[in-house]
Amino acid sequence: MDAIDRDILQMLQMDGRASIRSVAERVHVSRANAYARINRLIDDGVIRGFGARVDHERAGQGASAYVTLKIVQNSWRTVREQLRRLPEASHIALVSGDFDVLLMVHTQDNRALRELVLTKLQSMPEVLSTRTLLVFEEEDLEPDS
Repeated sequence: MDAIDRDILQMLQMDGRASIRSVAERVHVSRANAYARINRLIDDGVIRGFGARVDHERAGQGASAYVTLKIVQNSWRTVREQLRRLPEASHIALVSGDFDVLLMVHTQDNRALRELVLTKLQSMPEVLSTRTLLVFEEEDLEPDS
């Protein structure tokens, strides 16, 4: 990756819907060059996809929480696959420290959050314990425009 690739990434992080023409103009390359660079970044796995930034509260997901999980040793891959299938999950991380997994979830309300934790997460045989940290306010950090 060179400086032009980094500029393209920064631009696409700010506006994933930017046209090839606007990207090319901004980084001072031809449209063909910009197109080829973006495709290479996608093929190389640097760009994993394009999506929308969602205001979870406005989208009907008024309860957000971080849930920490202690899991059975060597069960990370199995647990990760189960967590990926949860529509409420937005971020999954294997971490070090007092717990093994950090999971960010968004649910309709606290009742749905309770159901997720007590019924879905704690029923997984590989999950030894959970702790729920309710999020009172959150803000996604976005690159400067």
